[in-house]
Amino acid sequence: MKWFGRKGGAASAGAPRAALRPLLLRGWTGQAPGEPWPRSYEAQVREAYLSNPVAQRAVRLVAEGAASASVYAVEAAAAAEGGLGGSGARGAAAAALATPGLLETAAAQLLLHGNAFVQIVQDAEGAPAELFALRPERVSVEADAAGWPAAYVYKAGEARTRLPARDGLGRPALVHLRAMHPLDDHYGLGCLGAAAGAVAVHNAASRWNKALLDNAARPSGALLYEGGEGELGADQYQRVKAELEDYYQGADNAGRPLLLEGGMRWQAISLSPADMDFVGLKAAAAREIALAFGVPPMLLGLPGDSTYANYREANRALWRLTILPLADKILAGISAALAAWWPGVRLAVDVDQITALAEDRERLWAQVSAADFLTPEEKREMLGFAASGGG
Repeated sequence: MKWFGRKGGAASAGAPRAALRPLLLRGWTGQAPGEPWPRSYEAQVREAYLSNPVAQRAVRLVAEGAASASVYAVEAAAAAEGGLGGSGARGAAAAALATPGLLETAAAQLLLHGNAFVQIVQDAEGAPAELFALRPERVSVEADAAGWPAAYVYKAGEARTRLPARDGLGRPALVHLRAMHPLDDHYGLGCLGAAAGAVAVHNAASRWNKALLDNAARPSGALLYEGGEGELGADQYQRVKAELEDYYQGADNAGRPLLLEGGMRWQAISLSPADMDFVGLKAAAAREIALAFGVPPMLLGLPGDSTYANYREANRALWRLTILPLADKILAGISAALAAWWPGVRLAVDVDQITALAEDRERLWAQVSAADFLTPEEKREMLGFAASGGG
């Protein structure tokens, strides 16, 4: 007695279905259920920065904004102990920082990879002459027995260069800038991993649109055989398939009438945008990408953003919340490294030169000027100026 149906062939019949399930369930996103997003850094960069306009624009807005900021050097009284006094320490530090594209490259690497490695190139006298940003995926950290970084290894092809963390005089050969990673002691966490899902959805939506345009913006369909009992033979099936691919698919064949034989009927299969909320899903993915990189969606031209009153408010938020903290992190790390040669030297962004923050600066000047209980020297100090020396 067969209580549970046919026993023979059940296992063999289930195997093909299990193998085909990922292919059948793989939707317009191109991802099967449970299939992970790209894990490697190179694959994520290709998907996000090289192939996605939203992610590329977000990274470039932040990186180019940090590079456009005016940077100046200040020094403490202890700077003279390093052998350079007065404007010498400031000028040397500013000259070392003046490597073309340094701030932009370091900012982009921190956003994408979470790490930025800046090599300090010394001149003949042993002083920093130039700073170069190394590709972070080529640098690895060598830890000592206690777990502290002892050296950095840079690999480019077959070449392998080992840079000690500190030389005999305690001066660093490389500056390691890293974003906070809660599960790693030596490497930082970039934004690509958090944005990988939204990038995959947005890229898949673009490929879906391109496929629709290649197919004359028409959804796919199915040929139904109604020729009585039986099925199409193998030769007939291959001939019909070849004719569809050669004469009816693609943008060049748009609008060509379909010639069917007896017993065959064309059934259109469509999925309306209301059913899958196509436009809303793509916009939500773009907003998630902007959120991962800390850029207000309004600045990327995304519709439906009512968080900010206008474009000017969004631009101010971008500088206050994303660009300035990132630039301060980079300059603080470089200043700490250069302090081994010039103690007390500090690099900072000149906020007064940032056009997007002009209204904030004007408001501060008005408030400080109207404060009658402050002395002129206190007002100068609050506005970032040195003492006048006039008492």
